[in-house]
Amino acid sequence: MVSEPLTIDAATGNPPASRLLRPDAHPAGWTISEGYVPYPFALETMRSQAAAIARDEADEAVWLLEHPPLYTAGTSARPDDLLAPDRFPVFEAGRGGQYTYHGPGQRVAYVMLDLRQRGRDIRALVNGLEQWIIDTLADFNIKGERREGRIGVWVRRPEKGPLAEDKIAAIGVRVSRWVSFHGIALNVAPDLTHYDGIVPCGISDRGVTSFEDLGQIVSLAEVDSVLRARFEDHFGPTNALPHLK
Repeated sequence: MVSEPLTIDAATGNPPASRLLRPDAHPAGWTISEGYVPYPFALETMRSQAAAIARDEADEAVWLLEHPPLYTAGTSARPDDLLAPDRFPVFEAGRGGQYTYHGPGQRVAYVMLDLRQRGRDIRALVNGLEQWIIDTLADFNIKGERREGRIGVWVRRPEKGPLAEDKIAAIGVRVSRWVSFHGIALNVAPDLTHYDGIVPCGISDRGVTSFEDLGQIVSLAEVDSVLRARFEDHFGPTNALPHLK
């Protein structure tokens, strides 16, 4: 899908935050699920919500949840990157990207946004999602960074070597009829050994990390509060949504 030309802020090299704000300032719904949400149910719910948004029958939504341990395959997933196919269930995600892991202690945020109201720019969306994570991490004194050619957010690990870095958050989105779904996966306190069954995002020479791994012991509720505040910085207001659609 072709997007509009991307405007870049000369000072930061990033798209301006205002590009992702709705002109009408209509709030996106914000909802958090308790317990572990099965992946097939989440996928169907996202698709239904996105389709309803495209028909102008539902509001935008951000859905925070945890999944039970599982692997998902994006549209670019390579079979050889699934190292332990019998370890956890594997699901075709339909999003961009390769293999990733979801599980307890990881905050997944599915983001269903109407890009017709937000600039129709997929690259700006991905950049905004990255900056959302980076700003959230900064509130916990973690420095997250982008990397050219690698989607997601990275943390330098000088204790492992001068050029060592680990991934703390993955991003994978799909856009249909200019409505996004899927979103981000931020490692708060997952079991990082669960990543051993895949080559995460197809990158074999980098590791993964989490808040806990970096010495930050925080609850999902604490992270959720900051995620909401920083989301509003970049994407505009939210309101509580009891359930999707």
